[in-house]
Amino acid sequence: MHDVLYVNGGNPLNGEITVRGAKNFVSKAMVAALLGDTPSELRNVPVIRDVGVVTGLLELHGVIVTADPATGVLHMDPRNVEVAHVADIDAHAGASRIPILFCGPLLHRLGEAFIPDLGGCHIGDRPINYHLDILRQFGAEVDKREQGIHIRAPRGLRGTKVALPYPSVGATEQLLLTAVRAEGLTELSNAAIEPEILDLINVLQKMGAIISVDTDRVIRIEGVPRLEGYRHTALSDRIEAASWASAALATGGDITVKGATQPEMTTFLNTFRKVGGAFEVLDDGIRFYHPGADLRSIVLETDVHPGFMTDWQQPLVVALTQATGLSIVHETVYENRFGFTEALRGMGATIQVYRECLGGHPCRFGQRNFYHSAVVSGPTPLYAAEIEVPDLRGGFSHLIAALTAKGTSQVRGIRLIDRGYEHFMDKLGALGAEFSRD
Repeated sequence: MHDVLYVNGGNPLNGEITVRGAKNFVSKAMVAALLGDTPSELRNVPVIRDVGVVTGLLELHGVIVTADPATGVLHMDPRNVEVAHVADIDAHAGASRIPILFCGPLLHRLGEAFIPDLGGCHIGDRPINYHLDILRQFGAEVDKREQGIHIRAPRGLRGTKVALPYPSVGATEQLLLTAVRAEGLTELSNAAIEPEILDLINVLQKMGAIISVDTDRVIRIEGVPRLEGYRHTALSDRIEAASWASAALATGGDITVKGATQPEMTTFLNTFRKVGGAFEVLDDGIRFYHPGADLRSIVLETDVHPGFMTDWQQPLVVALTQATGLSIVHETVYENRFGFTEALRGMGATIQVYRECLGGHPCRFGQRNFYHSAVVSGPTPLYAAEIEVPDLRGGFSHLIAALTAKGTSQVRGIRLIDRGYEHFMDKLGALGAEFSRD
Protein backbone atom coordinates (compact mmCIF):
# COMPACT_ATOMS: atom_id res chain seq x y z
CA MET A 1 0.00 0.00 0.00
CA HIS A 2 1.37 3.40 -0.97
CA ASP A 3 2.11 5.90 1.76
CA VAL A 4 1.32 9.33 0.20
CA LEU A 5 -2.13 10.86 -0.15
CA TYR A 6 -2.87 13.85 -2.41
CA VAL A 7 -5.88 15.72 -1.05
CA ASN A 8 -7.74 18.42 -2.96
CA GLY A 9 -9.44 20.28 -0.13
CA GLY A 10 -11.77 23.19 0.42
CA ASN A 11 -15.03 21.30 -0.08
CA PRO A 12 -17.59 20.21 2.56
CA LEU A 13 -17.69 16.55 3.50
CA ASN A 14 -21.23 15.24 3.18
CA GLY A 15 -22.63 11.74 3.48
CA GLU A 16 -22.79 8.67 5.69
CA ILE A 17 -20.10 6.38 7.05
CA THR A 18 -19.99 3.58 9.66
CA VAL A 19 -17.68 3.05 12.63
CA ARG A 20 -17.18 -0.34 14.24
CA GLY A 21 -15.54 -1.49 17.47
CA ALA A 22 -13.19 0.74 19.43
CA LYS A 23 -9.50 0.30 18.62
CA ASN A 24 -8.66 0.95 22.30
CA PHE A 25 -10.92 -1.91 23.39
CA VAL A 26 -10.83 -4.59 20.70
CA SER A 27 -7.12 -5.39 20.97
CA LYS A 28 -7.42 -5.77 24.78
CA ALA A 29 -10.46 -8.03 24.46
CA MET A 30 -8.46 -10.18 22.04
CA VAL A 31 -5.69 -10.51 24.64
CA ALA A 32 -8.30 -11.45 27.26
CA ALA A 33 -9.19 -14.51 25.15
CA LEU A 34 -5.84 -16.00 26.28
CA LEU A 35 -7.24 -16.28 29.80
CA GLY A 36 -10.06 -18.61 28.82
CA ASP A 37 -9.97 -22.40 28.71
CA THR A 38 -12.49 -22.40 25.84
CA PRO A 39 -12.84 -20.39 22.59
CA SER A 40 -14.08 -16.78 22.47
CA GLU A 41 -16.06 -14.80 19.89
CA LEU A 42 -15.70 -11.04 19.47
CA ARG A 43 -18.09 -9.12 17.23
CA ASN A 44 -18.03 -5.62 15.67
CA VAL A 45 -14.26 -5.92 15.06
CA PRO A 46 -12.80 -3.29 12.67
CA VAL A 47 -10.30 -4.06 9.93
CA ILE A 48 -7.34 -2.05 11.24
CA ARG A 49 -3.64 -2.74 11.48
CA ASP A 50 -3.65 -3.05 15.30
CA VAL A 51 -6.10 -5.95 15.05
CA GLY A 52 -3.76 -7.61 12.56
CA VAL A 53 -0.80 -7.19 14.91
CA VAL A 54 -2.64 -8.75 17.87
CA THR A 55 -3.95 -11.55 15.66
CA GLY A 56 -0.38 -12.38 14.65
CA LEU A 57 0.85 -12.32 18.24
CA LEU A 58 -1.95 -14.62 19.35
CA GLU A 59 -1.14 -17.03 16.54
CA LEU A 60 2.55 -17.00 17.51
CA HIS A 61 1.40 -18.26 20.92
CA GLY A 62 -0.66 -21.09 19.49
CA VAL A 63 -4.09 -19.43 19.46
CA ILE A 64 -6.21 -20.36 16.43
CA VAL A 65 -7.76 -17.14 15.09
CA THR A 66 -10.40 -17.05 12.37
CA ALA A 67 -11.89 -13.79 11.15
CA ASP A 68 -14.70 -12.66 8.87
CA PRO A 69 -13.82 -9.06 7.95
CA ALA A 70 -17.18 -8.51 6.22
CA THR A 71 -19.21 -9.23 9.35
CA GLY A 72 -16.57 -8.14 11.86
CA VAL A 73 -16.66 -11.47 13.74
CA LEU A 74 -13.48 -12.90 15.25
CA HIS A 75 -13.10 -16.40 16.75
CA MET A 76 -10.15 -17.21 19.03
CA ASP A 77 -9.33 -20.70 20.30
CA PRO A 78 -6.63 -20.58 23.04
CA ARG A 79 -6.68 -24.24 24.08
CA ASN A 80 -3.17 -24.93 22.77
CA VAL A 81 -1.30 -21.86 24.04
CA GLU A 82 2.48 -22.20 23.83
CA VAL A 83 5.66 -20.19 24.28
CA ALA A 84 6.49 -18.08 21.23
CA HIS A 85 10.01 -17.58 19.90
CA VAL A 86 11.54 -14.30 21.08
CA ALA A 87 12.64 -13.24 17.60
CA ASP A 88 9.16 -13.88 16.19
CA ILE A 89 7.50 -11.70 18.84
CA ASP A 90 9.99 -8.89 18.26
CA ALA A 91 9.64 -9.03 14.49
CA HIS A 92 5.84 -9.18 14.49
CA ALA A 93 5.13 -6.61 17.22
CA GLY A 94 7.04 -3.87 15.42
CA ALA A 95 6.15 -0.52 16.99
CA SER A 96 3.09 -1.85 18.82
CA ARG A 97 2.91 -1.57 22.61
CA ILE A 98 0.36 -4.38 22.95
CA PRO A 99 2.85 -7.16 23.93
CA ILE A 100 3.07 -5.74 27.47
CA LEU A 101 -0.57 -6.72 28.02
CA PHE A 102 0.10 -10.34 27.08
CA CYS A 103 2.18 -10.77 30.23
CA GLY A 104 -0.50 -11.46 32.83
CA PRO A 105 -2.46 -13.97 30.72
CA LEU A 106 0.73 -15.75 29.60
CA LEU A 107 2.05 -15.94 33.17
CA HIS A 108 -1.18 -17.68 34.15
CA ARG A 109 -1.18 -20.02 31.18
CA LEU A 110 2.53 -20.74 30.74
CA GLY A 111 4.36 -19.36 33.78
CA GLU A 112 6.47 -16.99 31.63
CA ALA A 113 6.26 -14.14 29.12
CA PHE A 114 8.59 -12.01 26.99
CA ILE A 115 8.35 -8.29 26.04
CA PRO A 116 10.39 -6.88 23.14
CA ASP A 117 11.31 -3.20 22.86
CA LEU A 118 8.05 -1.27 22.77
CA GLY A 119 7.04 1.46 20.35
CA GLY A 120 3.82 3.41 19.88
CA CYS A 121 2.95 6.96 18.86
CA HIS A 122 5.41 9.66 19.90
CA ILE A 123 3.04 11.89 21.84
CA GLY A 124 4.63 11.78 25.28
CA ASP A 125 6.24 9.62 27.89
CA ARG A 126 4.35 6.33 28.28
CA PRO A 127 6.78 4.25 30.33
CA ILE A 128 6.19 0.59 31.05
CA ASN A 129 7.43 0.90 34.62
CA TYR A 130 3.79 0.96 35.86
CA HIS A 131 3.26 -2.38 34.14
CA LEU A 132 6.43 -3.99 35.43
CA ASP A 133 5.86 -2.74 38.97
CA ILE A 134 2.34 -4.15 38.91
CA LEU A 135 3.59 -7.55 37.73
CA ARG A 136 6.24 -7.57 40.46
CA GLN A 137 3.59 -6.83 43.08
CA PHE A 138 1.70 -9.91 41.91
CA GLY A 139 4.86 -11.94 42.53
CA ALA A 140 6.37 -12.04 39.03
CA GLU A 141 10.14 -12.05 38.53
CA VAL A 142 11.30 -9.48 35.95
CA ASP A 143 14.61 -10.04 34.14
CA LYS A 144 15.78 -7.30 31.77
CA ARG A 145 17.87 -8.70 28.93
CA GLU A 146 19.45 -7.36 25.76
CA GLN A 147 16.58 -8.53 23.54
CA GLY A 148 13.86 -7.33 25.89
CA ILE A 149 12.29 -8.30 29.21
CA HIS A 150 11.70 -11.87 30.37
CA ILE A 151 9.06 -12.37 33.08
CA ARG A 152 8.46 -15.53 35.12
CA ALA A 153 6.01 -16.62 37.82
CA PRO A 154 7.41 -19.89 39.18
CA ARG A 155 5.20 -19.75 42.28
CA GLY A 156 2.10 -18.35 40.57
CA LEU A 157 0.57 -14.90 41.00
CA ARG A 158 -1.11 -13.59 44.14
CA GLY A 159 -3.55 -10.72 44.64
CA THR A 160 -2.18 -7.39 45.79
CA LYS A 161 -3.00 -3.73 46.48
CA VAL A 162 -1.97 -1.17 43.87
CA ALA A 163 -2.34 2.62 43.99
CA LEU A 164 -1.59 4.36 40.70
CA PRO A 165 -0.06 7.85 40.82
CA TYR A 166 -2.16 8.66 37.73
CA PRO A 167 -5.23 6.84 36.37
CA SER A 168 -3.34 5.18 33.53
CA VAL A 169 -5.50 3.24 31.07
CA GLY A 170 -2.70 0.82 30.17
CA ALA A 171 -1.78 0.11 33.78
CA THR A 172 -5.45 -0.48 34.67
CA GLU A 173 -5.78 -2.93 31.76
CA GLN A 174 -2.61 -4.71 32.89
CA LEU A 175 -3.94 -5.14 36.40
CA LEU A 176 -7.33 -6.43 35.24
CA LEU A 177 -5.80 -8.99 32.86
CA THR A 178 -3.43 -10.18 35.61
CA ALA A 179 -5.67 -10.08 38.69
CA VAL A 180 -8.65 -12.08 37.42
CA ARG A 181 -6.79 -15.40 37.80
CA ALA A 182 -4.41 -14.40 40.60
CA GLU A 183 -4.94 -16.04 43.96
CA GLY A 184 -6.87 -13.88 46.45
CA LEU A 185 -8.15 -10.30 46.37
CA THR A 186 -6.68 -7.44 44.34
CA GLU A 187 -7.49 -3.77 44.88
CA LEU A 188 -6.59 -0.96 42.47
CA SER A 189 -6.88 2.66 43.62
CA ASN A 190 -6.96 5.65 41.23
CA ALA A 191 -7.96 3.36 38.38
CA ALA A 192 -8.90 4.50 34.89
CA ILE A 193 -12.65 4.13 34.27
CA GLU A 194 -12.89 4.89 30.54
CA PRO A 195 -15.77 3.20 28.65
CA GLU A 196 -13.23 0.89 27.01
CA ILE A 197 -12.05 -0.23 30.46
CA LEU A 198 -15.61 -0.90 31.59
CA ASP A 199 -16.28 -2.91 28.44
CA LEU A 200 -13.15 -4.97 29.12
CA ILE A 201 -14.57 -5.62 32.60
CA ASN A 202 -17.80 -6.73 30.91
CA VAL A 203 -15.82 -9.26 28.86
CA LEU A 204 -13.92 -10.57 31.88
CA GLN A 205 -17.13 -10.89 33.88
CA LYS A 206 -18.67 -12.94 31.06
CA MET A 207 -15.62 -15.21 31.33
CA GLY A 208 -16.28 -15.81 35.03
CA ALA A 209 -14.30 -13.02 36.73
CA ILE A 210 -15.55 -11.24 39.86
CA ILE A 211 -14.90 -7.49 39.54
CA SER A 212 -16.47 -4.47 41.25
CA VAL A 213 -15.98 -0.79 40.36
CA ASP A 214 -16.58 1.81 43.07
CA THR A 215 -17.43 5.47 42.53
CA ASP A 216 -14.07 6.56 43.99
CA ARG A 217 -12.04 4.94 41.16
CA VAL A 218 -11.32 1.81 43.18
CA ILE A 219 -11.55 -1.54 41.37
CA ARG A 220 -11.62 -4.80 43.33
CA ILE A 221 -11.04 -8.21 41.79
CA GLU A 222 -11.54 -11.60 43.47
CA GLY A 223 -9.26 -14.04 41.68
CA VAL A 224 -10.73 -17.24 40.28
CA PRO A 225 -8.84 -20.43 39.30
CA ARG A 226 -10.18 -20.67 35.74
CA LEU A 227 -12.10 -18.68 33.13
CA GLU A 228 -14.22 -19.67 30.15
CA GLY A 229 -14.33 -18.06 26.71
CA TYR A 230 -16.74 -15.21 25.96
CA ARG A 231 -19.16 -13.96 23.28
CA HIS A 232 -19.23 -10.17 23.13
CA THR A 233 -20.01 -7.25 20.82
CA ALA A 234 -17.43 -4.46 21.09
CA LEU A 235 -18.54 -0.94 21.92
CA SER A 236 -18.20 1.57 19.07
CA ASP A 237 -15.10 3.68 18.53
CA ARG A 238 -15.87 7.07 20.10
CA ILE A 239 -12.51 8.45 18.93
CA GLU A 240 -13.18 7.73 15.28
CA ALA A 241 -16.72 9.07 15.57
CA ALA A 242 -15.44 12.34 17.06
CA SER A 243 -12.76 12.59 14.37
CA TRP A 244 -15.36 12.51 11.61
CA ALA A 245 -17.51 14.94 13.59
CA SER A 246 -14.60 17.38 13.72
CA ALA A 247 -14.07 16.90 9.97
CA ALA A 248 -17.70 17.87 9.37
CA LEU A 249 -17.24 20.99 11.49
CA ALA A 250 -13.92 22.07 9.92
CA THR A 251 -15.07 21.61 6.33
CA GLY A 252 -18.58 22.99 6.84
CA GLY A 253 -20.08 19.61 6.09
CA ASP A 254 -22.75 17.15 7.22
CA ILE A 255 -21.68 13.62 8.22
CA THR A 256 -23.85 10.86 9.66
CA VAL A 257 -21.72 8.42 11.65
CA LYS A 258 -23.58 5.14 11.90
CA GLY A 259 -22.53 3.13 14.94
CA ALA A 260 -21.71 6.22 17.02
CA THR A 261 -23.37 6.13 20.45
CA GLN A 262 -24.37 9.02 22.69
CA PRO A 263 -23.51 7.73 26.22
CA GLU A 264 -19.76 7.39 25.54
CA MET A 265 -19.64 10.76 23.73
CA THR A 266 -21.60 13.00 26.12
CA THR A 267 -18.63 15.22 26.96
CA PHE A 268 -17.62 15.57 23.32
CA LEU A 269 -21.18 16.37 22.25
CA ASN A 270 -21.42 19.19 24.81
CA THR A 271 -18.16 20.71 23.54
CA PHE A 272 -19.17 20.22 19.90
CA ARG A 273 -22.35 22.20 20.57
CA LYS A 274 -20.46 24.96 22.43
CA VAL A 275 -18.20 25.45 19.42
CA GLY A 276 -21.27 25.93 17.23
CA GLY A 277 -21.67 22.48 15.75
CA ALA A 278 -25.02 20.72 15.59
CA PHE A 279 -25.87 17.06 15.99
CA GLU A 280 -28.84 14.73 15.87
CA VAL A 281 -28.88 11.46 17.80
CA LEU A 282 -30.39 8.73 15.62
CA ASP A 283 -31.42 5.17 16.37
CA ASP A 284 -28.32 3.79 14.66
CA GLY A 285 -25.80 6.62 14.94
CA ILE A 286 -25.28 10.38 15.23
CA ARG A 287 -25.50 13.04 12.53
CA PHE A 288 -22.86 15.79 12.92
CA TYR A 289 -23.17 18.96 10.86
CA HIS A 290 -22.14 22.60 10.53
CA PRO A 291 -25.38 24.62 10.83
CA GLY A 292 -24.01 27.58 8.87
CA ALA A 293 -23.40 30.20 11.58
CA ASP A 294 -19.92 31.27 12.68
CA LEU A 295 -18.10 28.82 14.92
CA ARG A 296 -17.30 30.03 18.43
CA SER A 297 -14.01 29.96 20.33
CA ILE A 298 -13.87 27.95 23.57
CA VAL A 299 -11.69 27.17 26.57
CA LEU A 300 -10.99 23.45 26.73
CA GLU A 301 -9.06 21.13 29.05
CA THR A 302 -8.43 17.45 28.36
CA ASP A 303 -8.73 14.97 31.21
CA VAL A 304 -9.29 11.31 32.00
CA HIS A 305 -12.85 10.02 31.70
CA PRO A 306 -15.41 11.47 32.22
CA GLY A 307 -13.47 14.56 31.11
CA PHE A 308 -12.75 15.61 27.54
CA MET A 309 -10.72 12.80 25.99
CA THR A 310 -7.17 13.64 24.85
CA ASP A 311 -7.75 11.76 21.56
CA TRP A 312 -10.61 14.14 20.75
CA GLN A 313 -8.40 17.19 21.16
CA GLN A 314 -6.28 17.07 18.01
CA PRO A 315 -9.05 16.83 15.38
CA LEU A 316 -11.12 19.44 17.22
CA VAL A 317 -8.16 21.89 17.21
CA VAL A 318 -8.33 21.85 13.40
CA ALA A 319 -11.99 22.92 13.59
CA LEU A 320 -11.05 25.63 16.12
CA THR A 321 -8.83 27.28 13.49
CA GLN A 322 -12.13 28.14 11.78
CA ALA A 323 -13.77 29.56 14.95
CA THR A 324 -14.04 33.27 15.71
CA GLY A 325 -11.84 34.51 18.56
CA LEU A 326 -9.22 32.95 20.80
CA SER A 327 -9.58 29.34 21.87
CA ILE A 328 -7.46 28.00 24.74
CA VAL A 329 -6.67 24.29 24.94
CA HIS A 330 -4.92 22.79 27.96
CA GLU A 331 -3.59 19.22 27.50
CA THR A 332 -3.21 17.34 30.78
CA VAL A 333 -2.91 13.71 29.64
CA TYR A 334 0.06 13.61 27.20
CA GLU A 335 2.76 16.22 27.50
CA ASN A 336 3.85 16.33 23.84
CA ARG A 337 0.52 16.21 22.06
CA PHE A 338 0.78 19.66 20.45
CA GLY A 339 3.63 18.72 18.14
CA PHE A 340 1.08 18.28 15.34
CA THR A 341 0.26 22.03 15.38
CA GLU A 342 3.53 22.90 13.61
CA ALA A 343 2.10 21.56 10.35
CA LEU A 344 -1.12 23.51 10.91
CA ARG A 345 0.87 26.72 11.32
CA GLY A 346 2.59 25.93 8.03
CA MET A 347 -0.88 25.81 6.45
CA GLY A 348 -1.83 29.26 7.76
CA ALA A 349 -3.27 28.56 11.20
CA THR A 350 -2.47 30.94 14.04
CA ILE A 351 -1.56 28.69 16.96
CA GLN A 352 0.82 29.42 19.81
CA VAL A 353 1.93 26.81 22.32
CA TYR A 354 2.97 27.48 25.91
CA ARG A 355 4.63 25.73 28.83
CA GLU A 356 2.17 27.21 31.31
CA CYS A 357 -1.17 25.66 32.31
CA LEU A 358 -3.60 27.95 30.48
CA GLY A 359 -7.34 28.09 30.84
CA GLY A 360 -7.66 25.41 33.50
CA HIS A 361 -6.29 24.02 36.71
CA PRO A 362 -2.54 23.48 37.23
CA CYS A 363 -1.59 19.99 36.05
CA ARG A 364 1.34 17.59 36.44
CA PHE A 365 3.12 19.09 33.40
CA GLY A 366 3.02 22.70 34.61
CA GLN A 367 6.51 22.83 36.11
CA ARG A 368 8.18 20.35 33.75
CA ASN A 369 9.02 22.50 30.73
CA PHE A 370 6.51 20.86 28.36
CA TYR A 371 4.54 22.79 25.74
CA HIS A 372 1.15 21.52 26.80
CA SER A 373 -1.15 24.52 26.32
CA ALA A 374 -2.22 26.10 23.03
CA VAL A 375 -3.95 29.31 21.98
CA VAL A 376 -5.77 29.11 18.64
CA SER A 377 -6.76 32.38 16.94
CA GLY A 378 -9.36 32.29 14.20
CA PRO A 379 -10.89 32.09 11.80
CA THR A 380 -7.90 31.62 9.51
CA PRO A 381 -8.01 30.15 6.00
CA LEU A 382 -5.87 27.06 5.57
CA TYR A 383 -3.72 26.51 2.49
CA ALA A 384 -2.43 23.32 0.90
CA ALA A 385 0.98 22.08 2.03
CA GLU A 386 3.24 19.05 2.22
CA ILE A 387 2.60 17.29 5.53
CA GLU A 388 4.32 14.40 7.34
CA VAL A 389 2.05 12.35 9.61
CA PRO A 390 3.53 12.33 13.17
CA ASP A 391 1.22 9.83 14.92
CA LEU A 392 -2.18 8.20 14.59
CA ARG A 393 -4.46 10.95 15.94
CA GLY A 394 -2.24 13.82 14.80
CA GLY A 395 -2.16 12.21 11.36
CA PHE A 396 -5.94 12.13 11.05
CA SER A 397 -6.00 15.75 12.23
CA HIS A 398 -3.57 16.65 9.44
CA LEU A 399 -5.88 14.86 7.03
CA ILE A 400 -8.80 17.00 8.26
CA ALA A 401 -6.66 20.10 7.75
CA ALA A 402 -5.84 19.03 4.20
CA LEU A 403 -9.55 18.48 3.51
CA THR A 404 -10.27 21.97 4.87
CA ALA A 405 -7.45 23.76 3.02
CA LYS A 406 -7.67 25.30 -0.45
CA GLY A 407 -5.58 23.49 -3.04
CA THR A 408 -3.91 20.09 -3.17
CA SER A 409 -1.98 18.90 -0.10
CA GLN A 410 0.52 16.07 -0.03
CA VAL A 411 0.13 13.96 3.13
CA ARG A 412 3.00 11.53 3.74
CA GLY A 413 3.13 8.63 6.21
CA ILE A 414 -0.56 7.82 6.09
CA ARG A 415 0.08 4.16 6.94
CA LEU A 416 -0.07 5.33 10.55
CA ILE A 417 -3.73 6.25 10.00
CA ASP A 418 -4.44 2.65 8.95
CA ARG A 419 -3.57 1.62 12.52
CA GLY A 420 -6.83 2.94 13.93
CA TYR A 421 -9.22 4.09 11.18
CA GLU A 422 -10.93 1.29 9.29
CA HIS A 423 -11.10 1.76 5.50
CA PHE A 424 -10.62 5.50 5.98
CA MET A 425 -10.06 6.12 2.27
CA ASP A 426 -13.30 4.35 1.34
CA LYS A 427 -15.04 6.56 3.88
CA LEU A 428 -13.43 9.69 2.41
CA GLY A 429 -14.76 8.65 -0.98
CA ALA A 430 -18.26 8.11 0.44
CA LEU A 431 -18.16 11.66 1.83
CA GLY A 432 -17.23 13.22 -1.49
CA ALA A 433 -13.59 14.00 -0.72
CA GLU A 434 -11.27 14.50 -3.70
CA PHE A 435 -7.98 12.58 -3.26
CA SER A 436 -5.58 10.11 -4.80
CA ARG A 437 -3.00 7.77 -3.26
CA ASP A 438 0.55 7.30 -4.50
